[in-house]
Amino acid sequence: MMRVVIADDQELFRAGFATILRAEPDIEVVAEAADGAAAVQAATELQPDVVLMDMRMPVLDGVEATRQVCARTDSRVLALTMFDPDEYLYAVLRAGASGFLLKDVPRAELVHAVRVVAAGDALLAPAVTTRVIGELHRRGHPDHTLARAVAALTPRETDVLRLIAGGLTNAEIAAHHQLSEHTIKTHVGNLFIKLDLRDRAQAVMVAYESGLVVPGS
Repeated sequence: MMRVVIADDQELFRAGFATILRAEPDIEVVAEAADGAAAVQAATELQPDVVLMDMRMPVLDGVEATRQVCARTDSRVLALTMFDPDEYLYAVLRAGASGFLLKDVPRAELVHAVRVVAAGDALLAPAVTTRVIGELHRRGHPDHTLARAVAALTPRETDVLRLIAGGLTNAEIAAHHQLSEHTIKTHVGNLFIKLDLRDRAQAVMVAYESGLVVPGS
């Protein structure tokens, strides 16, 4: 069973998300939270697989709540907002979120997103990735600390990171290099350990922030 905490200050949204997810045989909603602090507490105590995190909440906003959940637990955060994501997108992904959805997403897409994030994958649609890249381009210079960490990777790990940033799956990277998917998974695991990454969403961020991948290249 995938265990989920739903954090939203609007009761109707919490109830709606809970109803959708509880209808799935492999998903259990273990708690609901009406503010960011309560979300952090629930995640810390219950250690769910996924936290659905609204961005606009009292006490702690969704970005800070995401940062604390990712620092204290192994839970994955799926960020949600009613509004155009530009305002929060970069900040919440930098805080450790594994994906981002608008709250008017269709039922099937919400369920799919929870499963994807629970499995340890990132939920970054091409439009979302484009916006992240645009924000990094606006910020200009690469992060030198991240650049040094990326420089310490092996040539194969570096190339795998570059291809992850390009949106390729493990299977696609394996086909690209004519290697087994198991070998690519090993490279991915090694570079995640070396760079202290939780998932592919953070890998994409690091690839661009370190200057390994240049916007527009």
